Order: sequence, then structure tokens, then C-alpha cells
Amino acid sequence: MTYFRKCLHINTYISIYVEVFFVDLIKKNIHMDRVRAEAVSQITLEDDMNIPENKPDVNSLNLEKGCIVVEEVRPGADVVMIKGNLSFSILYHTAEEGSSLVLLEGRLPFDERINIQGVNSNDNVEIAGNVEDLTIGLINSRKLSIQCLVTFHAQVNEIYDEEAPIGIAGTEAVEYRKLPMTLAQIAISKNDIFRIKEEVTLPGSYPNLFQILWNTVSLGDVEFKVMEEKLTLQGDVHLFVLYEGEGEDHPIRSFETTLPFSGVLECHGCREGMLPDIRYSIGSQELAIRPDLDGEERTIGMELTLDITVRIYEEEEVELLTDLYGVTKEVGTVIHNADLRKLLSKVTGKTKVTDRIRIESGNATILQLLHSEGKVALDHQEVVDDGILLQGSLAVKVMYITGNDEAPYAGAQALIPYQYLLDVPNISPNDLGNVQGDVEQLQVTMLDGEEMDVKAVISFSTTVFQNVPVELISQVTVSDLDTERLGSLPGMVIYVVKEGDNLWNIGKKYYVPVDDLREINGLSDDELKCGQRLLIVKGS
Repeated sequence: MTYFRKCLHINTYISIYVEVFFVDLIKKNIHMDRVRAEAVSQITLEDDMNIPENKPDVNSLNLEKGCIVVEEVRPGADVVMIKGNLSFSILYHTAEEGSSLVLLEGRLPFDERINIQGVNSNDNVEIAGNVEDLTIGLINSRKLSIQCLVTFHAQVNEIYDEEAPIGIAGTEAVEYRKLPMTLAQIAISKNDIFRIKEEVTLPGSYPNLFQILWNTVSLGDVEFKVMEEKLTLQGDVHLFVLYEGEGEDHPIRSFETTLPFSGVLECHGCREGMLPDIRYSIGSQELAIRPDLDGEERTIGMELTLDITVRIYEEEEVELLTDLYGVTKEVGTVIHNADLRKLLSKVTGKTKVTDRIRIESGNATILQLLHSEGKVALDHQEVVDDGILLQGSLAVKVMYITGNDEAPYAGAQALIPYQYLLDVPNISPNDLGNVQGDVEQLQVTMLDGEEMDVKAVISFSTTVFQNVPVELISQVTVSDLDTERLGSLPGMVIYVVKEGDNLWNIGKKYYVPVDDLREINGLSDDELKCGQRLLIVKGS
């Protein structure tokens, strides 16, 4: 679905004549935001990890996951130093009695330097770290190798004011014209956190909780609405838990549920009708086993934070002063180039992705699928004719039960490439649009003991702003007319219209107001034709 906002034609000018004795500009601050500096850097983190003494031997590896935690950001001159860690979890099988699955958690610290041209020590630098590939290797039953490819994206966002002339003040005979435009200004820019707290009690047929071995938390159908002085949000949390139950045989069970959530974020200055461009991601998350009303360990407490980046824009009708000239004085201008912004469209789109996942030969066969999850990676986006070409991959992970009693659980994963054209009519290469991709549907079915079928729907959304390059008048100069040039102009002349002429440049050449040209020639509009004759009378 695509939403379009019609804009006034760029050449719809308004010409005005006023009598003044001096000239000064009336200016309006247009609030803008931009990325002033950014850089992308990749690093590889690797280390060997000894199994802690309180953990049993490793027989085989099952699943792994990791996330980047940035703890410190120190900007300097053209450089940013970052410190943090790779937080990882590993699920493995053990041959020792008492438990078949064991959860191992750890951290791998990093202290990295990112070169970013134009940054300084006073800047607020946003760092996003993404785990591209995490590989866990089995060295021996008491030692693992860890290798991770991480991509860091460093960005300095800046809010600034563009001083746009919208009129003149003073008392000099001046002709000026204006260009009506509908501009999108940044009204609110902030980062916020939304907290979700839920408790889920297991159904009666499930055994009590002894320990949580593995979990995945994801979001779905998240929507934001701009209201008066607030933002409302709603969506779903998808929770999957693999746990070890109470009892002598320590049964392993999986539990999956969807929890709706809703809430309100205070947002001073918000009003209905504003244009939201809001990004979100899961920040910290914590699961804990809690007793139910009967005192039994059957409840899962979940605490989750959403890191939310809020950008809200407001459309405003503005008449920009684009040119002026004097009638009794020589009036000059000093201009500078600027980029303003219009809303082009709010766009959503969907594409289907299908593939098959075959487990490696020699692995135990698939008996039952337990859980599947997907994550969208957007590797490349490019503006093409009437759209944005998106290329990337869907990372799919599947957990399943095997036919091997010694290793009854296993995981498989695959990267499924996609290419999709997000339809955005009239888009140009300089227009701005940050695309977000999400997994809307994911279905994994078992074909046989060695192969699974994957069907997914990926949704994309973006708000596209049209970049409008303009020349803004920043200063006006007034001086006496050049008597030599003025003397070369006749007091009355019949002017023959040439291609490219309009009333404005003709009036500017002869120091005559546009309204006088219309009146003396009986013109009802500004349309001129080549060869048309105009009577010009200086000082008429």
C-alpha cells in the first residue's frame, strides 16, 4: 500500500510589488535533520573457551546465538572508540547422566576503533552492532572455539535550522516573487524505552519448571500512532522456551505462546496528523522462573525493553522568497545552496520467500519440528526507476527432535536470499528513505527425515522524503541605479517575446513591476508566446 501527497508545481511563483525605502529579509527557520557523518566497520572476534568446572563435558553442539552489547562510546577527532562485549549462549549435549542438554553462557570483550570523517569529541555518536556470523567449534570435550564476524554502523545525526527567506521588510521600490511549497520539518527527535512485563503460567499438562535451557523472543505486528502529546503502541511478543522439568528423569519440554502488549509513551509536542518515522528493536530481556499461586514453579516472568528511535515530522505550507529586483534602486542578492524536504510517500510492500533446508549427511534424521525463527538482513538498497531495489537474506533457524537418543535435539539454519522492488513512484536517487524489513509470516514444514520446506512473507516499510535543492537568499544589497545602464534603456519599447522569456525576467531587465506589464498589455495571466509583442513603459 502506498500513500502519496500532492505538491504544488515548483514553477508556481507569486510575483509582488511593494514600495519601500530600505530592504531587509524576513526569515523563517526550517527545522531539518540529517546524517552528518557515518561509517561502517567490520571486525572478527575470536577466542577459545574452557568449559567451567561446574558444567559437564560437551558431547555435541546444538544451538548458538549472540548479540553485541556496546558499553562505552568515546568520540574524538575523526575517530570513535567503542568498548563492549559479544554476549553469547550455547546449547550443547552431554553424555553424562542427569541431563542431556546444557546451557553455557559467556562474553567476549572488544575494544575497537572506528574511523569516521567529520566526527568530534562533542558529538553524540550512535553505534549499532550486528552479529553477521557466529561459529562455535568443538576442540575437545572441555574446550570450544568461538569466532564471530561483527558489523558496526556508526552515525552522527544532526538537527539544524535552515534560514529561509519568506518576505521583505523596508521601504524601497522592490519587486519580488515567492514559491509556495509544502515542506516536511523535523518536529520531534528523541530516543525512548518502553518496558514490557508479563507472567505466563504453563498449562496443566506441562511439568513444573526446573531450569530454562533456551529461549527466543521476537516481536510482531508492532504499530505506533501519533496522538495529542503522546504515542500509542501495540503489538505481539512471540515467546519460545525449551526447559528442563522437575522430576527424577528431568523431562525436557518446549512451550510457545504469543502475548499481546500495548502502552503509551509521553511525547511532548505530538499532534494528530504529524508524520511518524519510528524504529524499534529489542534491548534487554530477562526470563525468570517464578512460583504460581499454589507455590509451584510453573510461571515464567518476562521483562523486556524496546529501544525506540522517534522521528516525527510536520508538514507546513511555506512561501519562499526566491528572487527580487529594484525599480528605483539596484537591489542585489547573496544566495546559498540548501536542501529542503517534502514528503513523497509512505510505502509498504511484501514479498514471498521459499526454499528448502536439508540437514547435513551423517546427522540424525528429523522426527519432529519444535521451533523456527527468522531474521531479515537488508544488505543493499538502491533507488531505481519508480522504486527502491532491495537485496538481502532471510536467516532461518530451526530446532527439531532427532532420532538419536544420545543427541535428541538438533538445530539447522539457512540464509535464503531475496530481491524485491519496493514501489515508490517519482523517487529520485537523492531522495531519503530508510527501509525496515520484518518477518510477517514464517512456516517451516517437515518433508521427510532429511529435508524441511520454508515459506515466509517479508514486509518492508519506509517513509520517503523528496530532496528539494534550492537557492536561498541569505542577504540583500541596495545601491544606486547604474545611470549608464539605465540610460541605455528606452523609456518606451515594443518587446518581442523570445523562447524562455517570462514577465519576471522581462520586468527585471527593464526595472518595471510585473503588475505594470500585465496592466498596460491587458494580460489576464502570465502565459507568453514566442513572437508576442509587449509594450514596456519605464516608470509607467
